[in-house]
Amino acid sequence: MSPANIRVVLADDHAVVRKGIREFLTEPGNIEVLAEAGDGEEAIRLIEQLQPDVAVIDIQMPKRSGIDVCRHIRAQHWPIGILILTAYDDAPYVLAVLQAGANGYVLKTADADDIIQAVYDVQEGKSVLDPTIARKLMTQLMGHTLDKPIESLTPREMDVLKLAAQGLTNKAIGAQLSVSDRTVQGHLANIFSKLHVATRTEAVMRAVTLGWLSPTDKIE
Repeated sequence: MSPANIRVVLADDHAVVRKGIREFLTEPGNIEVLAEAGDGEEAIRLIEQLQPDVAVIDIQMPKRSGIDVCRHIRAQHWPIGILILTAYDDAPYVLAVLQAGANGYVLKTADADDIIQAVYDVQEGKSVLDPTIARKLMTQLMGHTLDKPIESLTPREMDVLKLAAQGLTNKAIGAQLSVSDRTVQGHLANIFSKLHVATRTEAVMRAVTLGWLSPTDKIE
């Protein structure tokens, strides 16, 4: 079932690209593009003014990058889903954006239906990662040798990680496990520390490379 009307601000420095994205996003009838921004500063201004449900943002933009826009949104604690829609598939970009607080990262080469679904998922608080990006990150992590030993996770930490891999929010994980959001945050902090990672996506990828999770359990 498609969600109710979703309000979107679209930020990309190419007008033709924005036009194409707007056309297929609005085709289902339940996504409304409130405004378009051609640079990062304009994106921040429009997002602050309009408070959309989802911000669809490119990485490379004049004045302020998509990474800067993500950091600004999260610093203000606005309840806005952030979907990065870009042509860049380099792991450093991906990790920087996810660490800045983006909920999803999808390539412009993805099918229109997949991008629309990514907007739906981000609006619902789920994490979204383009399959091409996921494979690249897994390859990088598999080839990365850690200087520090990895500690085993407790059964409850594994439960939290498995649910995080499914894209559930802290609140949803807490509801599944009958614990508070704060308890879930504590478990995630322990998981990050033990696996020497900084984001949920990195934690899931590392757990997959260690054989603790199946590749089908990773964040989609």
